[in-house]
Amino acid sequence: MKIALLDVNYRFSSTGKILADLKSGLGARGHDVLAAHGRGPEVQEPNVHRFAPPWEVAAHALASRVTGLNACFSPWATRRVLRLLDDFAPDVVHLHDMHGYFVNIEHLVSHLKVAGVPVVWTAHSEYMYTGKCGYAMACERWTSACHHCPQLQAYPSSWGLDFTSHMFEQKRAMFADFDQLTLAAPSQWLADRMRRSAILNGRDVHVVYNGLDEAVFQPADREQARHSLGLSGKKVVLTVGSNLLSELKGGRWAIELASRVTDPDVVFVLVGVGPGVPSLPANVIGVAHVADQLLLADYYSAADVLLLTSSRETFSMVTAESLACGTPVIGFDAMAPKEVAPDGFGQFVEHGDIQGLHRLLDRVLAKDLILKSAPECVAFARKRYSKFAMVHSYEQLYRIAVGH
Repeated sequence: MKIALLDVNYRFSSTGKILADLKSGLGARGHDVLAAHGRGPEVQEPNVHRFAPPWEVAAHALASRVTGLNACFSPWATRRVLRLLDDFAPDVVHLHDMHGYFVNIEHLVSHLKVAGVPVVWTAHSEYMYTGKCGYAMACERWTSACHHCPQLQAYPSSWGLDFTSHMFEQKRAMFADFDQLTLAAPSQWLADRMRRSAILNGRDVHVVYNGLDEAVFQPADREQARHSLGLSGKKVVLTVGSNLLSELKGGRWAIELASRVTDPDVVFVLVGVGPGVPSLPANVIGVAHVADQLLLADYYSAADVLLLTSSRETFSMVTAESLACGTPVIGFDAMAPKEVAPDGFGQFVEHGDIQGLHRLLDRVLAKDLILKSAPECVAFARKRYSKFAMVHSYEQLYRIAVGH
């Protein structure tokens, strides 16, 4: 089967890693695979193409902020990806994150409809069924019709103009006659939201958990990992996130929690804290983004517990990666993570309940609350979040989509 994969990234970021794993996994199963991405570093790998130049991404982002419209610019990048698809002539196209200032979604979808190409579309955020928001948070307008957006400044941001009603109706019309479409979500929580949306209007949604590379994310000896990272003799609380100090990822809550912990043997390691961060408490170590995935696995293995401080997650790859390295999870209830790490593998309190989170951490470190052991976490993650299981599930969806 000829399969085209499209995403904002390739190999980098959560969805970029998924795209790379799908390409290699499907290729190993005998399929001819094209991977096209809009942003991120160019990768020197056969049949991998970045189609949006950085200058056009920047122009698209600026136009979105000025006009309040998004995903409707990038004319040159859109033409490039359509040419790639036409030349490759796929049997099925698998779309992932199509927002991010790199393509005109309506033109892409119209082209696929006219070409009659079956499409599998995985939602990794809530953007597909809202007027513009990647995460709707407490707002429920997406269940009827978006308007007067309460998150106008949130990604993808507008400097003042509100066209969420217009974009919502555009999406409703785009999906209304999208007959050759198979929808997927990485969690049951997100799938349920998609079915409730006015745009997708009860369509069937398949749940395919995101997969990870078990050859990378596997447990290392905890003491050796701590020694190599300069953490010997410490109880390690780890927080990981891209742009960790953003409001969405909530790194400030990890810093607040650290300021409340007085045990000198406890250290908080925050991975995803860029340069120029204000001074951190003495028991906090800030680490910039870790591109080396084997090194990231060492951080997971060195930790007593992963601390999740996000306000909303539609899956939480860091949760799955942590479990695969033998480390359970505590944190705020960000919706999907409690599905990724159910009771015993994870324990969560209401978002913003810093006192409850402090009590939970104290109980875990004092072993008053016993979470699953490292071998149990690893076995659970390998069974549920294997990249091989993900590849097999999507292969089945492709066959459904093309009618085989």
